[in-house]
Amino acid sequence: MAKEIPDRWADLGEFIRQQRETARLSLRRLSILTGISNPYLSQIERGLRKPSAEVLQQIAKGLHLSAETLYVHAGILDADSDEHDLVRRIRTDPHLDPYQREALVRIYLSFRHENGYVEPDDDEEPAVRTGDEHDGTATAPRRAR
Repeated sequence: MAKEIPDRWADLGEFIRQQRETARLSLRRLSILTGISNPYLSQIERGLRKPSAEVLQQIAKGLHLSAETLYVHAGILDADSDEHDLVRRIRTDPHLDPYQREALVRIYLSFRHENGYVEPDDDEEPAVRTGDEHDGTATAPRRAR
């Protein structure tokens, strides 16, 4: 059953508050980082306001989250049906601070890249190890996701 609209905004506000507190940011500091007024941020966190996509993008930047994460929480984007989206889970983990989340995502993606998995939007082919690195001819096809 889909959540009622007021519940969605309250849930979004609670998520933003949790992320702000995890990042150890005061409401005032987040206001400065995002350029959004302190009272408006407070109203968003309490679920009293429906922020625009642009406002969510500013908040995401201030919290070091992907804008997509907030768009999904706001119902602007549908969540992927892939429950194994580790990057999304890392980026929304309330128990990690923004720097820990970014470090884990970078490590995870670098290992995938090293093992030949390339995200569809990557522009360059990875140097894939096949066990024949000594002759410099290590090439392998891209693996499907």
